[in-house]
Amino acid sequence: MNFLAHIFLSGTNQRIQIGNFMGDGIRGSDYKNYHTDIQIGVLLHRSIDSFTDFHPVFRKSKHRLVPKYNHFSGIIIDMFYDHFLAKEWEMYHHEDLKTYTQNFYNALLHYKSELNLKTQQLLPYLTNQNWLERYAFLTDLQQILKQMDNRFALKSNMSDSVEDLHEHYQDFQREFHLFFKDLMVHAALELQRISNELQK
Repeated sequence: MNFLAHIFLSGTNQRIQIGNFMGDGIRGSDYKNYHTDIQIGVLLHRSIDSFTDFHPVFRKSKHRLVPKYNHFSGIIIDMFYDHFLAKEWEMYHHEDLKTYTQNFYNALLHYKSELNLKTQQLLPYLTNQNWLERYAFLTDLQQILKQMDNRFALKSNMSDSVEDLHEHYQDFQREFHLFFKDLMVHAALELQRISNELQK
């Protein structure tokens, strides 16, 4: 899953949200160098990613793109699913998306000294360009995918995938909701388990 889903699945603790948000940038046992709540977030991030990779519905979405985008397909589906979460946010959260994302940006600024270097460098782009809220709009999603594509040495043409999203929109949308229902249950259980283990 991508940024918005990882944050949402972390509950209300801001440090856990931040740990989950920056989970990709923290390798091996380096997570132990952070506050306990951030450690929980990082471990939850890893559990979410593992669950996602092997879920049959996610794999079905991903395999629809494999012929065109090969190993970039999983990254693209992460983005597609964040699009549906942002677009249909009111189905999953009582707070409007604008308020929710602004509160998270404020949390990143508040805990800036606790962020890893990669997240500190990403912060101005994330906040100034408001990535989390813009996922809801296909034109913005395409622009974000294009920016991501420019970061890879090997050309991925990820921005072209928005055409595939248009073509199979209802299929991807249905798969997202089926998958996310399962992921929410998994994440809630894992959050409790990891919290109990680290706070013994």
